[in-house]
Amino acid sequence: MKKIILLLCLAFFSASLSAQTQTGKASFYADAFEGHRTASGEKYRANKLTAAHKTLPFGTVVKVTNLANKESVNVTINDRGPYVEGRVIDLSKSAAEKLNFFNQGTADVSIEVVDEGDGKGKTLPVMIDHVTVEEKEFYDFDIAKIKPKGFGAQLGTYQELVNLLRMTDHLKNAYKKKVTVQVKVLNGVKYYSLILGPFSTHDKATDFLASMKKQFPDSYVVDYSKQ
Repeated sequence: MKKIILLLCLAFFSASLSAQTQTGKASFYADAFEGHRTASGEKYRANKLTAAHKTLPFGTVVKVTNLANKESVNVTINDRGPYVEGRVIDLSKSAAEKLNFFNQGTADVSIEVVDEGDGKGKTLPVMIDHVTVEEKEFYDFDIAKIKPKGFGAQLGTYQELVNLLRMTDHLKNAYKKKVTVQVKVLNGVKYYSLILGPFSTHDKATDFLASMKKQFPDSYVVDYSKQ
């Protein structure tokens, strides 16, 4: 009898996991991330059907549906992110093409867990101030207060330190540009803006952002002299 109850509990747990759904904005990896290691240790490949999610264990397979055209694709979670406010999943380039939103840059999607994974996610995520991180996550700091000159390319603004650190690490590796963090206070709340550069002219910063608009549609040029 105990075995039957245990099996029923396992079946219920599995069904509950498979029934998990989430909706929100999806984006996709920029070409500059090709070959870089993901948080799971695997290298990102644009032709693979993979994705980044903030909390789902590595190896989880999810069905992503473009709510605009009802196209669907199954992807395997092997990375953490996205690190832009309002995004729920970062897809590989091939997955975005299958959902037919590659030219738009982002899409409203639903996410449904269809397979709880292959055991890669044995280390459970840890919640810190409502942000999910992997255990034993370390970052190297080399910080100095500066007065930048010229122009910068602002990619996003974050509240959580964990998201800020991860995105900074990704940007430094992918674009080989200096990353500057600007601290802002709005209505008593601190925000952290990530800015790449500096660039000597407004046109150079604009040209740099032109290749990143699909990945960071809310990005814009910052004139340091007016900050």
